[in-house]
Amino acid sequence: MVKETGFYDALGVKPSATPDELKKAYRKLALKYHPDKNPTEGEKFKEISQAYEVLSDPKKREVYDRGGEKAIKEGGTGGGCGGGGFASPMDIFDLFFGGGSRMHRERKGKNTVHQITVTLEDLYNGATRKVNVQKNAICERCEGRGSRKGAAQMCMSCHGTGMQVRVHQLLPGMVQQVSTMCHSCQGQGHRVSHKDRCKACGGRKILRQKKVLEVHIDKGMRDGQKIVFHGEGDQEPGLESGDIIIVLDQREHPLFTRKGEDLIMSMQLQLVEALCGFKKPVQTLDNRTLLITSHSGELIKPGDTKCVLNEGMPLHRRPFEKGRLIINFSVVFPQANFLPEHKLKQLENYFPEKMDAEQLDRMDDDLYIYADLEDCDFENRKRHHHQYYYMDEDDYASTGGVQCQTS
Repeated sequence: MVKETGFYDALGVKPSATPDELKKAYRKLALKYHPDKNPTEGEKFKEISQAYEVLSDPKKREVYDRGGEKAIKEGGTGGGCGGGGFASPMDIFDLFFGGGSRMHRERKGKNTVHQITVTLEDLYNGATRKVNVQKNAICERCEGRGSRKGAAQMCMSCHGTGMQVRVHQLLPGMVQQVSTMCHSCQGQGHRVSHKDRCKACGGRKILRQKKVLEVHIDKGMRDGQKIVFHGEGDQEPGLESGDIIIVLDQREHPLFTRKGEDLIMSMQLQLVEALCGFKKPVQTLDNRTLLITSHSGELIKPGDTKCVLNEGMPLHRRPFEKGRLIINFSVVFPQANFLPEHKLKQLENYFPEKMDAEQLDRMDDDLYIYADLEDCDFENRKRHHHQYYYMDEDDYASTGGVQCQTS
């Protein structure tokens, strides 16, 4: 039994959520609350990142379910989840979206993640989308120097290190060194006079640039799949360009549900169709028409499941191979008294025999009780259930019992 549900609530999932449901929930929330999109939602981004870090690890999840967040911070009891504390929210985000570790980020510019909405038809047939993105690009005029060549001078406040060290005395004989970014050069290690700054970028070394990306969605791609444009992300002087990552977000389809390579749909039949056969057209995702056929004598029962081979989703990078189209059947029965009684008797002759009528006729009327079927009004029963209560013998004893009046 789950002791706490705080991490599950943060991701908006139930404690019984599968790993795929956890991934999907984290992906949507992380993109929504990422500091680049919502600078004021840093705490929310941290909260969902920590929740996903724990719940995506089976051992940590087991420890959390057993002892809550306190057990995670204390390192668990035999759960093997290591010490307390959490990883950086940005590290979790980058690992999830393929951005790599913190050391890798220091050598590479920041990755940018965009989410685009696609239909099931797009994933079935393939599609091309154009996405407008904005990114940081190194200023071409100054080549990322921020000034004319040779104009930069070493910052005398930090001696070119970009950091300043301050010493604080905590107790007599005990001092603490604190390194902070140099405010004189903003951590650059050099300074440029105002007149020598690049007129194009204002000394910032980078410019904001718009670009149109053509996103090719291959047949058989899935909801949540990532398309990476390597080196198309933010640029910074001295660093390798980051990537632009496009995440596919599939819109719900009114008829089909995808499960792996299979497509699942529901089909409703009238009773006569279920008993005597039917032909029903189904429009496919590539605008063909399938004629779903059940032959005479082939009975379809309520809840039956049938499939059509090679009419499901195409396999990614093997588009000529397809999964199955799975059809879940339901049967609609006719309304009460749809036939006069004499015709019902005629219809009865075509069905398998009922319980032996002679056996019932031989039974004495005193040996059984007629029981008529009625509709069950569950909602009304729930509404009035609280009005009824029962008392046992102990209840009577505690209230002094029942007083009988005597003359």
